Amino acid sequence: MGTKIFSSNQSGEMKKPLCIILGGGKGTRLFPLTAHRSKPAVPLGGKYRLIDIPVSNCLNSGLGKIYVITQFNSVSLHRHIEGTYRFDHFSRNFVEILAAQQTPESSVWYQGTADAVRQNLRYINSPEHDPIIILSGDQLYRMDYRKMVDWHNANNADLTVAVIPVEREKAKSFGILQIDDDCVIRRFVEKPQQGELLDDLVLPKGSLDRFNINAHGKSHLASMGIYVFNREVLVKLLDNEHTDFGKEIIPHAFGEYKALAYPFSGYWEDIGTIRSFFEANLALTDVVPAFDFYSFPEPIFTRPRQLPASKFQQCQIHASVIADGCILEWAGIHHCMIGIRSFIRKNTTLRDTVMMGSDFYEAAADFQSNLDSNLPHVGIGESCEVRKVIIDKNARIGNNCRIFNKDRVQEADGDCFYIREGIVCIPKDAVVPPGMEI
Repeated sequence: MGTKIFSSNQSGEMKKPLCIILGGGKGTRLFPLTAHRSKPAVPLGGKYRLIDIPVSNCLNSGLGKIYVITQFNSVSLHRHIEGTYRFDHFSRNFVEILAAQQTPESSVWYQGTADAVRQNLRYINSPEHDPIIILSGDQLYRMDYRKMVDWHNANNADLTVAVIPVEREKAKSFGILQIDDDCVIRRFVEKPQQGELLDDLVLPKGSLDRFNINAHGKSHLASMGIYVFNREVLVKLLDNEHTDFGKEIIPHAFGEYKALAYPFSGYWEDIGTIRSFFEANLALTDVVPAFDFYSFPEPIFTRPRQLPASKFQQCQIHASVIADGCILEWAGIHHCMIGIRSFIRKNTTLRDTVMMGSDFYEAAADFQSNLDSNLPHVGIGESCEVRKVIIDKNARIGNNCRIFNKDRVQEADGDCFYIREGIVCIPKDAVVPPGMEI
């Protein structure tokens, strides 16, 4: 596959798809992980960031012309992209940031996904770029975009939407489609809530069998937020005041343009909430995870770091992933994702926990300064019990802490913690004093 993605325009010039990754809005459903960073910059899998997923998919698909459109809390995302995706001077490939800016055409911030692309058409609308692939920066999946582009071209589509079957309850959170036998989209409803409407949108039984996709009880066909547009069609569809692809652009395209669905059979998870982030990370610890970072020759790329190997002293580790540069001392680690430069000290037990690690190591002088200031060291102190918790980067948890949502609270805000969907979140740079119970 992939040999058909190159095409020629009327002048005989070679055209190649251009990839646009949307850097996300405020990410309020992922707060507090998005308090100081955008959604695509949120750490994932111990050493990666969410943005690494679509960028790696592009590169593994042979598509090396990539724009990332950013706006909110974008500094850490910019640093990661600039420090990770560098190409040699003889390559025409690029991963380039298109940050929100004031221009003669517009002095306002992006009002939505479609508006973000509209405000950057000066960089996108080039005859050498066709079609245009639009991607989300906050999803976990592996896809060869060449197959989707080949499907788009072979069926003479104007626009193509990647789709996947989902359960009825999840359908309320996605754009839901109905298609005919030729995969032409006949109906699109953004986040349907009413029971009768959900019933009307049920996927006909066996309709995806010819694509070797078994819905396994999943009743609705959801948009994955992955689109392929013919360049000229995209420009025309943006010639209005519509601000969002899912709510406005896609539904309004059906009457005038040929819109196809591209059924996808692989693993896909939208990392939009604290619970989905928590569960997706811990699922990576499975013996055979649904999403596999160990898959080659299609690796997930990230920032190269010169970190030492992790070191363990008399630890019990079960069903867990431990990233580089960690030091664990007489600790019990059960079903956990442990990020880079994590320190876990004596007689501490972690269970069902995502620990993102640290951006730095503390030196001997820092340790003494911490003692003088009664400040816990970075990482987790001695004799702690931590269960069902997300610990963001550079957090300091003192000795003898008990963090396991003992009262089973669903939503709460504290001085050094938040609880979202029943999951305790220790935010970035937080200090949990010794002996605290949450």
